[in-house]
Amino acid sequence: MVRFFLTVSAIFIFNLFAFSQTTESILITKPDSLGSWYTGKEIPKRKFKATAFIAPVVLIGYGFASVYDHGALRQLDVSTKAELQEDHPLFAAHVDDYLQFVPAAAVYALNLSGIKGKHNLFDASMLYVTSVAIMGASTHFVKQGVGRMRPNERGNNSFPSGHTASSFMAAEFLYQEYKDVNPLIGYAGYFVATATGTLRMYNNKHWFSDVVAGAGFGIASTKISYLVYPYIKSLFTTKKEGNFTLMPFRGQGATGLMLSGKF
Repeated sequence: MVRFFLTVSAIFIFNLFAFSQTTESILITKPDSLGSWYTGKEIPKRKFKATAFIAPVVLIGYGFASVYDHGALRQLDVSTKAELQEDHPLFAAHVDDYLQFVPAAAVYALNLSGIKGKHNLFDASMLYVTSVAIMGASTHFVKQGVGRMRPNERGNNSFPSGHTASSFMAAEFLYQEYKDVNPLIGYAGYFVATATGTLRMYNNKHWFSDVVAGAGFGIASTKISYLVYPYIKSLFTTKKEGNFTLMPFRGQGATGLMLSGKF
């Protein structure tokens, strides 16, 4: 059991490293008088920084190494499962099916309670949807390509853990939105995400390395979303400004309205 807690703690250490690499943020113009749900204002584009992806790459790399390793990494998966099943053979709780969404739900709850995050709700929602799309596509194709058997032998889609990826994706979403408002709010999501991954192992649904890799996929998905969304939004945002004048006219037997302007 000591080994299990030490290895789970490694996830949290990697997360703290990820936090330290993502402290630079972009300034978002506050919503106008139309409200906090939508604004057409452009979001400044964020520069790519390779250091921000060190933690998720290491987590994903560890997971892949474990899949194809027949030595120490594989033995860690097996021994972790054995310890959990020995200590809690009848454990069966499905709270992880819902816990994975808690960090994302917190973003909406905080906004609706008056504690605003980095983006208005429309842009935050689009960022979350983009993250879900990236995470869902990446984990689906990796699951199909790797075909790893679950520890309970009820399916060959064990790697990576989708629940863990979803929860860490949401945790990174909460962190990105509220790290500048209150760091404790930003960090809280990762405790929930770690609990989700832990429950997946207690429920005998995933190997330890599945959970580690899932954390990496989730974090990376949200980071990529925050990089690409400003470009996606700019495709649908027009930036035309001008002065227009509408005046009546009459001449050569014709009357009407004339619109003149400068683009």
